[in-house]
Amino acid sequence: MPKAGNAAVAPPASSVEVVVRLANGGRVTPEDLALIDAIRTERSILAASRATGVSYRKCWLMVDALNRTFEVPVFATFPGRRGGGAELTAFGERLVALYRSIERRMRTAAAPSLAELTASLDPGYEPRGVVVSEDPPSRSVPFRSQRS
Repeated sequence: MPKAGNAAVAPPASSVEVVVRLANGGRVTPEDLALIDAIRTERSILAASRATGVSYRKCWLMVDALNRTFEVPVFATFPGRRGGGAELTAFGERLVALYRSIERRMRTAAAPSLAELTASLDPGYEPRGVVVSEDPPSRSVPFRSQRS
């Protein structure tokens, strides 16, 4: 077990994250839930962007995407410099409850398999800074084999 000074530091726990990919192409991710929680607390997209460290533009685009994904808006927004803001709608609250329910059920179901995987880990492994993306970047220039 790694040590920091004289105190033992527990290694980070293995975990699984839920990304809900919806039939219409929309999705709900842990990042979306963090933004929802921040907007619920801050009552403003700008303040939520500051609280989460995500750019205002990205937060606004995430809010817009969530609102367009469902027939009922997730957020109610009130534009304007003074008195403006954003709040979660009743449907937004229900979305959070459903997502959290999926997370709880997934954690319970995955716990035995995750424990087995965790027990199989190489304690000497050190990541080399390679980031694996779930969505490969799009290419604007075709590969050589695709050129005419």
